[in-house]
Amino acid sequence: MRKIKLLSIIAVTTTGLGLTAALMAAAVLYSGAYDISATRQHWQATHSMLEIAMRQSVRRHAKDIDEPALSDPQMALRGAVSFHANCVQCHGAPGVAQSGIGLSMQPLPGPLVDAKQHWRPRELYWVVRHGIKMTGMPAWQYRLADEEIWDLVAFMQQLPQLDAAQYAQWTQQAMPRGEHPVPAAAATFAVDVERGRQALHQYACSACHSIPGVTGSKVHVGPPLKGMGTRTLIAGTLANTPPNLALWLTHTQQVKPGTAMPQLGVSARDAQDMAAYLATLR
Repeated sequence: MRKIKLLSIIAVTTTGLGLTAALMAAAVLYSGAYDISATRQHWQATHSMLEIAMRQSVRRHAKDIDEPALSDPQMALRGAVSFHANCVQCHGAPGVAQSGIGLSMQPLPGPLVDAKQHWRPRELYWVVRHGIKMTGMPAWQYRLADEEIWDLVAFMQQLPQLDAAQYAQWTQQAMPRGEHPVPAAAATFAVDVERGRQALHQYACSACHSIPGVTGSKVHVGPPLKGMGTRTLIAGTLANTPPNLALWLTHTQQVKPGTAMPQLGVSARDAQDMAAYLATLR
């Protein structure tokens, strides 16, 4: 009897504490008390909690990735050029400061000179490919081929040994573009509906359109895409078929010159996957 009474007290106490914590969290959330401006640093406890969650998540999701050999000097040289084009703005490099964008972000994207000490190659690959939510770190999956991402990882293995002069030299002597491995043509890939859903987010389609299955803020810039699969025409111009929708996504301004929808540089493979997903929306 006493044991049952003790368990009841523990259950009531635990429930009470949980409700109190939920109410306090709701109060902070809806009162706007937490300053989200990038001119204010996170509380150290907030920063540390998010960093631990990020590190553990990356390690878990990257644990089964097979790492290729990264010792080829040409990989690192190609990675240096890609790093200079895509990463230095936020992270800086030997002798090169971060741009104003990188310096103004919160949390601050630090230099990657010590990345090799903190992350395994497969973890660096995962971060570059998938990005990290709510940090400003973008996902490069739809911008760089896998070979190019591994080139970046190979370069980061060498980065700690480079001074400013060596970094400048590396960014100028990479293998010519024509010698880089060329990914298979888009036509050889099977249609991947789930990949298309992700691509709609990665190409920022959800910044203007509300899209079922793609989370984001409420937007009213472009028409909602609910029911896209049942519509007769695309932009009032093309018959609504997957090939025509892919054409619209890749050659927007040619299909309808002057339309407010920008041409987003969507690759042929990404366009076919995006069209396949949109065709499922009823």
